[in-house]
Amino acid sequence: MDNAAIEEMFETLGPVKIRRMFGGKGIYFNGTILALEVNGEILLKGDAESARELEEAGGRQWTYEGKGKPVKMPYWSIPEPAWDDPDEMARWVRLAYGAALRATK
Repeated sequence: MDNAAIEEMFETLGPVKIRRMFGGKGIYFNGTILALEVNGEILLKGDAESARELEEAGGRQWTYEGKGKPVKMPYWSIPEPAWDDPDEMARWVRLAYGAALRATK
């Protein structure tokens, strides 16, 4: 996904910074990472408070294979309905930012 499309997704928060990392991109707002772009997919920060809501809406937790077993990361795919509804996308983006802020405490 190109940077302009990513910036548009997160515009309800304000200007985001996008940095290359590990073959993907980190997406930051006010210096806090709230999402990743990995293999063309945007993954939103989640935590114990938001994971259930993300999962119930159809989000998948990002995992990778590490030393013979899956490793769960605190990032989730964006639920499908958000892609066609800017208000819904804004809600998930705000939820991800909330999880990102809680993770920095």
